[in-house]
This record gives sequence, structure tokens and C-alpha cells, in this order.
Amino acid sequence: PLFLWLAGLAVVLAATRAAARTGNRTRAVAAICRRGLEIFILAFLFRLQAFVVSPGSHSAMILRVDILNVMGPAIVGAGVVWGLAETTTARVAAYAAIAAATAMVTPVVRASAAFDRLPTWVQWYMRPAGEHTTFTLFPWIGFVFAGGAIGALIAAARDEQRERQLLVILTAAGGALVALGLAAAARPSIYAASSFWTSSPTWFAIRVGIMMMALGAMYAALKGRATTSAQGRATTRGQGRAIFRVARGFSAAIDALARMGRSSLFIYWIHVELVYGYASWLWWRRLPLWGTAIGCAAFSALMFGAVVLKDRLTAAWRARQGGIDRQPAIA
Repeated sequence: PLFLWLAGLAVVLAATRAAARTGNRTRAVAAICRRGLEIFILAFLFRLQAFVVSPGSHSAMILRVDILNVMGPAIVGAGVVWGLAETTTARVAAYAAIAAATAMVTPVVRASAAFDRLPTWVQWYMRPAGEHTTFTLFPWIGFVFAGGAIGALIAAARDEQRERQLLVILTAAGGALVALGLAAAARPSIYAASSFWTSSPTWFAIRVGIMMMALGAMYAALKGRATTSAQGRATTRGQGRAIFRVARGFSAAIDALARMGRSSLFIYWIHVELVYGYASWLWWRRLPLWGTAIGCAAFSALMFGAVVLKDRLTAAWRARQGGIDRQPAIA
């Protein structure tokens, strides 16, 4: 859910920044909605690519519902909500209400016979349907709106002190949400049919709480990095050098993680076929636990190398285009 949650958070920050830069809220909403539509279209293009590159599957798998099929419409919805709600309070309330409602109705949607009359491919978006669905709209779009609520609060923090106070509050609220979810999970379910690990609103709340706490921890780590690095540079002997080396290593790890995060869609695109396609058939479901751990580390390094190469090629292409644009016109 972190991918979806961060997408919702980023949507609000991007819309706020665009509106502040252009002074046009409508244009900001249009840009967000356009991005959501692009992601939705990419979901089908990626499936078409998989169908061509790894032949053998049924053509219906092109319509398979994966995370991008869910993320795209949710981003559009988050952008519309941002445009309709004009204040931070209204945005936070709207996003939180939609997220909570999505989680609460998920068991009902999955158990209801009312959706049986819908076209089969539409039903795939509503509830699991074997290999045709990896994600469904319920409850997964709720994570995008939950992230939007956090993004609205962060966007309203105008200085570092308020931002720090907000993150402390969010971390505490996340812990309370986890505790509340665990307590509710121990009580009898209010639904006729519900599974804790798939459709339960309590599991939804627990995961949102964990991500809120993780955000606070990451913020503290980033601030600690700057402090520790400064202390290490100020001390040139003994322990000071060790502190500086630790800070430098931690800083490099954080920078690498951030760089991969900025290219998350690119990584998603290239990793699917490498992990699930013919490229990995030799070791598909054949590795022991330790082999899987080594493979995960190696593949992560490979993905980071691909991001570095992509960034370098992109920078070179942009520099070349800039050089072409600066060439004097020939009469």
C-alpha cells in the first residue's frame, strides 16, 4: 500500500505547488487528472507489452487489473477532491472520509450479489477474480485518499518548526491508529463475511498507521542525517571521523532510495517482465529463502543501476537538445 499512499500524498503536494506557481487551481487539477489518466492508459500498454514479450497467456490478460489500473482512477479522484475543497480542513476531512468509507464498504462490495450483473471485466475492478485481479478498487483506492489527507496537512505546514510538530503528531496518531485497529480486530466482526488480511477495515487502519509512523521515522532520519554529518565534519579525530563515515554511508543510502523513488514508474515498467516473465523462468519458485534474499538484493542493485543509466542518458539527450536549440539559424 505504500506505493498508493505516497502517490496520494504526492498528488496533493504537486497540486498545491502548481497552483502556487501559476495562480490557477483549475490548471493544477487538470494536470493531476491528466497524470492519472496517463497512468491508467500505461497499465494497459504494459499488459500489452507483457502479452507480446512473454507469449502464451490469454488475450483477456491484457485487461487484468493491476496496481496502475487502480492508481490512475484514484489519482484523478484525488485531484478532483483537491479542486473542489478550497481549504486545508475541507481537504483533510474529504480525503479521510473517502478513505474510511472505502475501507468500510469493502467487505460489503465483495459479498454483495448486486455486482454480478456488471460486465465481467468491470467486476474485476470491484472484487478479486483469481488471476485476473492483482488489485481491486476496494480497498486499495482508499490508500491514495489516506495519503492525500496527509499531503494536505504537510502542504499547509509553512515553516520547518510547524512541519516538525506536524510529523510528531502524525507519528503519534499513526501509533494510535495501529492500536485502535488491533483492538478492533480482537472484537467480533460487524460484517457477515470479512477476512482480516484482505478486506477488513481494521487491517486497512493498521497499515495506514504503520505508514504514518514510517513517515515520521524517515523525517527524523533525514534531520538526523544533517545533524550527524555536520558533527562529523566539525570533528576531525577519532570518534568524529567514525561519525562522519557513518553519516556519509547513511546519506548515500537515503539518496539512492530517493533516486529510485523518483523513478518508481520506470522501475515498475522494467521489473515486471524481468521478475515474472521468461527472463526468470530458470529460478521461478525454485530458490530457497536465502537464495531469494540474495536475489532480491542483486535485483535491487540492478534496478538502481538501470535508474542511474536512464538518468545519464536522459541528461545527455537534454544537453544535446539544448545544444541544438542554441545553434544559429541558417538563412
